[in-house]
Amino acid sequence: QVQLVESGGGLVQAGGSLRLSCAASGRTFSMYAMGWFRQAPGKDRESLAFISWSGGSTYYTDSVKGRFTISRDNAKNTVYLQMNSLKPEDTAVYYCYARLVESSGYWGQGTQVTVSL
Repeated sequence: QVQLVESGGGLVQAGGSLRLSCAASGRTFSMYAMGWFRQAPGKDRESLAFISWSGGSTYYTDSVKGRFTISRDNAKNTVYLQMNSLKPEDTAVYYCYARLVESSGYWGQGTQVTVSL
């Protein structure tokens, strides 16, 4: 099993920045990739960004390309999401996700991000 603990959410004005962190523990030696999702009230959960654990390849959904950056620190078993130029429509609960080599997936508890005008 893998446990994920997110931090870094909060309230920020439009145009501001936040950095989310997600620390993984447990079977991290089987880590394949980690990523971030978000879910706004009344909407489906949306994938945002992924990073492979070995080579560091990244993927971004179009809505966050150029504004969000995903990175990892393998030594700390931590993935980050740097969010710049935040917009009110970025307001959501942000979830960390970890996928292991054997295809098992795990979710963090979520952290609230609120962007005000």
